[in-house]
Amino acid sequence: MKDFLRQNGILLLVIALLLTILLGATSAFLGGEADPLSNVVNVLISPVRGGVSAAADWAEGVYTYVFRYGELEQELDSLRARVGELEEQVRQNEEAGRENDQLRELLNLQARRRDFTFEDARVTGRSTSNWASTLTLSKGTSSGIDPGDCVVTETGVLVGVVAEAGTNWSTVSTIINTDTQMGGIVNRTYSAGVLEGDFSLMNQGKLKLNYLPEGAQLVSGDEVLTSGRGEVFPSGLVVGRVEGVFTDPSGQTRYAVVEPAVNLDVLIKVFVIKEFEIIE
Repeated sequence: MKDFLRQNGILLLVIALLLTILLGATSAFLGGEADPLSNVVNVLISPVRGGVSAAADWAEGVYTYVFRYGELEQELDSLRARVGELEEQVRQNEEAGRENDQLRELLNLQARRRDFTFEDARVTGRSTSNWASTLTLSKGTSSGIDPGDCVVTETGVLVGVVAEAGTNWSTVSTIINTDTQMGGIVNRTYSAGVLEGDFSLMNQGKLKLNYLPEGAQLVSGDEVLTSGRGEVFPSGLVVGRVEGVFTDPSGQTRYAVVEPAVNLDVLIKVFVIKEFEIIE
């Protein structure tokens, strides 16, 4: 090898010088384009450079996501809180709307029956027994509520009668309860009878108008009111409508099944009639 270099060294030097001149001339001729050697190098390292750039972009994206995730969580919590506030406002507005509607109807009822003295109360409980239908109210004797007082809706529909009263609570026996007994009358025909609770009908949410006079011509849909007979309960309170007329098993008396006008399951607020005048 040493002999080869010693013998051909000058030749190799000349060849290297010529290659250098050739590459320089080629670069000048190409007007600034990459020389072949640079081009080969760049071709080889270009994919590596692209990979590094892509990795850097991905890392920047991950950092931005992680940084923004905390901000988005805070914004989401704020939005949830705001939605909760708006939902509460809607509930309050709906409740206020219902109360306004009830008061408007109650004013209409008071205009028709100026003799009624009312005490409003909220329904705080309902019976779950198969043997009784009762409601618990939020007011009692301290508000002037006594056993025997009639309970109605804001439109004068009969709910039931106060059965028991404590200082700040009372229990209402609803119109479908088995202990219901009061005078009733059919508005269209003035046929009078006795409104009574019945166990089998209570489970269906209905009651009887019993002891109808012979020859009473009742039809389905006839409105039934309280008659006020016995001067214990007010007259003219809406009870419900006749669903059908039947004869008892003995064949001696006829009775009507009455569908109540009140929906006991949705009552929120009721009105207790504390005083009224007897209308004959």
